[in-house]
Amino acid sequence: MTEQKSSHVTPLAPRATYRLQLQARFSLRHALELVPYLSALGVSHLYVSPLLRAQSGSTHCYDVCDCSQLNPELGAEADLESLASALRERGMGLVLDIVPNHMGIGPENPWWWDVLTHGPASRYANHFDIDWNPPDAGLKGKVLVPVLGDEYERVLERGELKLELAQGIPVLCYFEHRFPIAPGSLVFLDEPFEAALKELNANRAAMDTLLQRQHYRLVFWRHGDSQLNYRRFFNVSTLAAARVEDPQVFRNTHHRILDWLQRGLFDGLRIDHPDGLRNPQQYLQRLRAAAPLAWIVVEKILEPGEELPADWPVAGTTGYDFLNRVTALFVDPAGEKPLTEFYAEFTGESVDDAAIARKKKRRVLHKLLAAEVNALTRLLEQLAQRHKLACTREQLRQALIEVFIGFPVYRTYAQPDLADSSPAVPISPDDLRHIEQALMAARQAETGLGAALFEFIGDLLRLRRRGGAESEFVIRFQQLAGPAMAKGVEDTAFYCFNRFIALNEVGGDPGQFEPGFPSGQISGGMGNVAEFHRHCARVQRAWPQTMLTTSTHDTKRSEDVRARLCVLSEIPEEWSGAVRRWSALNERHRRNGLPDRNAEYLFYQTLAGAWPLPADRAFAYMEKASREAKQHTSWTEPNPAYDAALKQFVMAAFDDPEFTSEVQRFVESLIEPGRINSLAQTLLKLTAPGVPDIYQGTELWDLSLVDPDNRRPVDFEIRRRLLEALANLSAEQVWQRRDEGLPKLWLIQKTLAVRRRRPEPFGAGSSYEALAANGTKAAHVVAFIRGSEVIATAPRLVVGLAGDWANTTVELPEGEWRNQLTGEPVGGGTCRLADLLRRFPVALLARKEAN
Repeated sequence: MTEQKSSHVTPLAPRATYRLQLQARFSLRHALELVPYLSALGVSHLYVSPLLRAQSGSTHCYDVCDCSQLNPELGAEADLESLASALRERGMGLVLDIVPNHMGIGPENPWWWDVLTHGPASRYANHFDIDWNPPDAGLKGKVLVPVLGDEYERVLERGELKLELAQGIPVLCYFEHRFPIAPGSLVFLDEPFEAALKELNANRAAMDTLLQRQHYRLVFWRHGDSQLNYRRFFNVSTLAAARVEDPQVFRNTHHRILDWLQRGLFDGLRIDHPDGLRNPQQYLQRLRAAAPLAWIVVEKILEPGEELPADWPVAGTTGYDFLNRVTALFVDPAGEKPLTEFYAEFTGESVDDAAIARKKKRRVLHKLLAAEVNALTRLLEQLAQRHKLACTREQLRQALIEVFIGFPVYRTYAQPDLADSSPAVPISPDDLRHIEQALMAARQAETGLGAALFEFIGDLLRLRRRGGAESEFVIRFQQLAGPAMAKGVEDTAFYCFNRFIALNEVGGDPGQFEPGFPSGQISGGMGNVAEFHRHCARVQRAWPQTMLTTSTHDTKRSEDVRARLCVLSEIPEEWSGAVRRWSALNERHRRNGLPDRNAEYLFYQTLAGAWPLPADRAFAYMEKASREAKQHTSWTEPNPAYDAALKQFVMAAFDDPEFTSEVQRFVESLIEPGRINSLAQTLLKLTAPGVPDIYQGTELWDLSLVDPDNRRPVDFEIRRRLLEALANLSAEQVWQRRDEGLPKLWLIQKTLAVRRRRPEPFGAGSSYEALAANGTKAAHVVAFIRGSEVIATAPRLVVGLAGDWANTTVELPEGEWRNQLTGEPVGGGTCRLADLLRRFPVALLARKEAN
């Protein structure tokens, strides 16, 4: 993509954000209590999870069920106003996470309830992406509701479906589920109503007659993935897609959010899952028109080499692209070969991560997303018949799946509905390139399908065949490509390919220890540094107000777990030796050869990264990982024998003092280099082009795993006390208290203070330039200058550095500088890193300011 200077710069962009996960146990009032602490820490904006009313008891609030009101479990409007006011008094603001793609459904969603009550006649029928005319004649005009615990006939026969009165209104009840009754559908009852209920509930035929008259069909939950007739978020049938492309639906879903923005309660928005939308660019343009000054970032997952569409009216992404590049700095490419060989030897698993990803995408498309694939296949079949393509429906389905599997990115953004008179280009060169890559991969797969099938699909996707149905196919294909990638790779393959899990992160490539260098070839350790500098320079030019992150509520593991795991790439022999010892000790805890060696290896890496942690947290993680991997067990098809063996293994290992003492001894060697990695990536995040985000609690060492582990309560009282204790401490005193996490907290406060005092070097109009290092340890440093005013210097591959910078130097611009961490003056010109980093692992220099 041709790089462009970004025109989407807003004065409301934060200096730095702090992410809070709000829920019933941590509400707006709790957030209000944190304002003085966050102000003292130095962030400019509090960045909160979704605030609209979600399903009762939701711990994440992405299942919004009522767009018209604030979630009462989080507080009242007055609480939000108080929080915004308190922030404003300190020169701070609020950023809100919003969910335009989908809504939580059920009785708490008034729009969904109305749709189930009135069917296509509902005034909200157009708010959800429902196929009211599916091929199953019995489902026409109805919504499939997959909630039953067994086949419908058996559930009906057991009398588990009952009609009850709720405030005088009849509702259908199935255990905890409630469903409305269509008006007029009870007219066949002759007796007074309450008396009729008892008789109806006892009469299976009458109950069946009643249910056939409803605008929904209840089915066994297992049928949802193959028969569902409404679009959903990934394969989550309780999250129905909203049609925000409809202007009225946009207004209804965004009215409260835009009101908050217009009242000045929020300065910015984070857009969840834009790839699910029918037309992300159109949506973002509409949002920008409604909120012209807002700082807007999108949760767009960019695959390696992919760029954010330059014409999107946003400030950038939520930062996974930065996360993966900064992580790569601490990965030693020399460790790839021995780690790969040991992984293959120990687990017996394939080391072809691309093949694993293809296999898992195929499984997801055949099973979890079968309903969506079937619907798209039907549309493709109509087009094939119209264009006289001779093939069967099954051949079309197979070809479609192969193209999805070959897609190298989450989706394309073609706009087939664009009018011919529009100056916009309906499909970009990048999209065309990605489509060609997918087609090439599909052709190379040994499917036995003819080339004509793939060419036909390719012509549709490249907009070479136009028309109403053709456009609909392209749009639906694009909406499904994202879920295929997310569920097949991020949520499946990333739990199967466990060679080196520090790389298994959202938007990352587990097969790449060093970008641009094929497996087994290394650049002498500088490829990751060069890529980091290229990325930062590109961001400064095109997206200077993008978000930068290292931990989120969606990351597979926290920034500090990754930072410690990266150390393993420097010591592959020591690591493989430790694993062999641990496995020999734990052989007595295995049951009938279970768990498998791949899961065992994941377990050991998890302990290396997150130790110390209690057994219940470790098992909860391993249970989720094994279910997501879908190799021996899964959420929908659990394997009781495997699940029991895995639990037995984990708990017995934790109860084994010989094993745990071995783990403790090994991890002790990782702690200090892991912490230095953490400080390095923290400084880089806080000073690189963009807006740094701090995920709740990570201002101290945080060894969290994937959700829900990373949503555990944060002890803010400890953080308040430690922040107060930082006053007047020297760098040495801070480092002496590193077990408490003080170095990270201190570094964040010091660096954000520089950003507050001197915003220009970090602004949209500033610059980014890498600084050259010379000497025998030059490969162990990352240094850059912002706007000729501020310099960040951080170490990397610290085990190999061994605390000795030898003759290594970095060239500083001429002038007088001051180390903002230690207070020491530093002269321009050649600077010895041994002197610069003598008192603290990283350095932050600023030009001496005139009096």
